[in-house]
Amino acid sequence: MPIEVLDNELTEQRLSQLNEALGSGMFVHVRDMLHNMAATDIALILESSPPRTRQVLWQLIDQEHTGDILDELGEELKDTFIRQMSPQRVAKAAQSMDTDDLAYILRSLPDTMYKQVLQSMSSQDRTRVEQALSYPDDTAGSIMNTDTVTLRPDVNIDVILRYFRIRGELPEATDTFYVVDKRDKLLGGVKITELLTCDPNRSVRDMMDIELEGIPVGMSDTEVAQLFERHDWVSAPVINDEGKLLGRITIDDVVDVIREDAEHSMMGMAGMDDDEDTFGPVLKSTFRRSLWLTINLFAALLAASVSNMFEGTLEKFATIAILMTIVPSMGGVAGNQTLALVIRGIALGHIGQSNSRWLIGKELAIGFLNGLLWSILVFCAIWLWKGDIALGGLIGGAMLINMTVAGLAGASIPLLLKKFNIDPALAGGMVLTTVTDVIGLFAFLGLATLFLLN
Repeated sequence: MPIEVLDNELTEQRLSQLNEALGSGMFVHVRDMLHNMAATDIALILESSPPRTRQVLWQLIDQEHTGDILDELGEELKDTFIRQMSPQRVAKAAQSMDTDDLAYILRSLPDTMYKQVLQSMSSQDRTRVEQALSYPDDTAGSIMNTDTVTLRPDVNIDVILRYFRIRGELPEATDTFYVVDKRDKLLGGVKITELLTCDPNRSVRDMMDIELEGIPVGMSDTEVAQLFERHDWVSAPVINDEGKLLGRITIDDVVDVIREDAEHSMMGMAGMDDDEDTFGPVLKSTFRRSLWLTINLFAALLAASVSNMFEGTLEKFATIAILMTIVPSMGGVAGNQTLALVIRGIALGHIGQSNSRWLIGKELAIGFLNGLLWSILVFCAIWLWKGDIALGGLIGGAMLINMTVAGLAGASIPLLLKKFNIDPALAGGMVLTTVTDVIGLFAFLGLATLFLLN
């Protein structure tokens, strides 16, 4: 049985046990159960619970584990719990949190509470979080951690190994030690596997990889994720414009970025925020979805106005009213295939100014060939079904036009939206649907009016 299925069954079982215990008033038992769970499991249970249940569970969680649990929660639920916490509790939770996660939390706080939390922190925590907050959101600086072990090039390996034994532990996901000079400028790196297996009398300078390149602190987190995927990195150093080592990004941070981008694309297709809470309040969820539904209503009214232009044609030919939905439907499916392909290409960094024209030409050709193929098939189907060659020819011609336009629109719309700094995943689907509906109806009804009424 797949691990994911087992994990889902285990979560459902635990959630059922917790609900049963809460219903029986066994709060001490619930507290003990939560105490013995991992932070990731508790976060999953909180996100899988209705609002009332999750509030009770949150009150029963040990405060010393709050930071670890907040790290694992989705953005919306995380913000909900943080706004209920006192500044002192947030500051205490910050002690166990990674710098990038703590910076995100503080960015979401109101100004008054933000200042109170900073005042409640230790000077060390305050310094590291202020540094993280100095970098723009969704950049390498905003997701990096400062828990980095650095080496000097003139030190022997034996000295380093003795230091590590005294230190007792290393930061998580440490696969490479970064070599810096006295000004913390990045010189190279030494893999931990090489350091543990080499001659201890050798120096760091003899072993370091001088071709190791740092990630610019201002690089977007999406580009960082692409680099990790391309090079199979576990961690990577982050540097400023002068080459000074600022921190490192680890694979767990990159997985979060990839997951957020995937959720954003998936939810954006439906016009919803990627941090939408599955069990969020009814009124809040209703308001969020109503905005996008309003936009779609105007798009639908635009398509309906095209049908209204040919009201006379529809009154005389009832068959046309029955069959006219075929053309926009096929155009919409074809356009969405192209749209999904192009959005993915943009997200992966495959599409740029140098190849966008070629891609548009390719999708235009595919749209034309698909339109030609399916227009012939539809023509034959309508001819055999209705016994009307002219009607079959009209639908076939309109389908050829609409599917060709759909291929062009599916490729060009996301590129145009990206050019104007509009998220293609959020707005592309709605714009494409409007185009294919309007063009499909106009082509079909226009040809019908031209050839059947004249």
